[in-house]
Amino acid sequence: MPMAEQINPAPRLLMGPGPINADPRVLRAMSAQLLGQFDPQFRQYMAESTELYRGVFQTKNRWTLLIDGTARSGIEAALASLIEPGDRVLVPVFGRFGHLKVEIARRCGAEVVAIETEWGSVFAAEVLERELKKHRPKLVAISHGDTSTTMAQPLAELGKLCRAHDALLYVDATATLGGMDLPVDAWQLDVVSAGLQKCLAGPSGSAPLTLNERAEKRIVRRRHIEQGLKKAGEQDGDGPVIRSNYFDLAMIMDYWSEKALNHHTEATTMLYAARECARILLQEGLPQACARHAAASKALCAGLQAMGLALFGDQKHKMANVTGVHIPAGVDGEKARRALLEDFNIEIGTSFGPLHGKIWRIGTMGYNARKDAVLMTLAALEAVLSQQQHRLPRGAAVDAALAAYRAL
Repeated sequence: MPMAEQINPAPRLLMGPGPINADPRVLRAMSAQLLGQFDPQFRQYMAESTELYRGVFQTKNRWTLLIDGTARSGIEAALASLIEPGDRVLVPVFGRFGHLKVEIARRCGAEVVAIETEWGSVFAAEVLERELKKHRPKLVAISHGDTSTTMAQPLAELGKLCRAHDALLYVDATATLGGMDLPVDAWQLDVVSAGLQKCLAGPSGSAPLTLNERAEKRIVRRRHIEQGLKKAGEQDGDGPVIRSNYFDLAMIMDYWSEKALNHHTEATTMLYAARECARILLQEGLPQACARHAAASKALCAGLQAMGLALFGDQKHKMANVTGVHIPAGVDGEKARRALLEDFNIEIGTSFGPLHGKIWRIGTMGYNARKDAVLMTLAALEAVLSQQQHRLPRGAAVDAALAAYRAL
């Protein structure tokens, strides 16, 4: 076989729904020397990561840690550890990633009740309250933002509703943490997980997760210590064993605790990345980061509309960091995306299911929620559309985006 060439990818500007370009400071942190997982220095970095992510999640939760894997690993760890076989789980679906939670919950042995709304809309609080009363689930699993539809579900009332009806609430904040306000304690969210590759400005591969005492009680009763680690006389919990070994939060909590009970080999470089993502975000300030994402979204939307393009979905509930836009009639959406990539090194996304080929999704998140990235994307998209003979006012998009920024 011929020798493989050195990895040297083209310098893409990733303006899709994620992943995005990692902050250079995160990449530098990832180049630090490796350490053993029980090295005192490394255990200190783990403790610092916990404290930093308490700030990011706006929580006092003791159990705030990292799951080694992409954002989906956080989802699976939460659901596998919370769901006991036969539990009724309510999943409100307003996009592809609601369906993902249905899929995972069923694999965990849950009796799943999936409620759906039209893609491009979200659920009213009274609808969720009605479904809670009707089905009496033990767990509600919901996305905060679903990048497939670019919509964000209001959550300020849902935690209170779940407590009133004795249900735990799991929130998938993969697409929003760091870019939209998510006060975990104030909103009474029991378990929340996320990923680095969107608003947190890092690479995929680590999933921050936090859980409160309500969730801890559910999980600890299923605690099971592996043979080879179990000490004489040590008792397991009285609940059914968690069906995944790798995503067993009871064992992961023991690993992150003062016990340092071995579970898996920690992903050293990814922990460096996650720690730096949180450090950078808190250094900027959560309100400032949310305002930066909102400003980029406002400018992008102004530019797209000045170009004559129609935005997708209920704009009142649009995510601050991903924008859906209808592909105009007569334009080959995939050809346009390919031209953006080949001619301008800019990536934007299509969508899934009923929206595939109908909308583009443009992300302004994390390190890429910047004025220059927004302006370059708008200028490139205008040029690509003109090449496809789509009539539009040249220069209007950038002018409108600049005006939106100056109006802040």
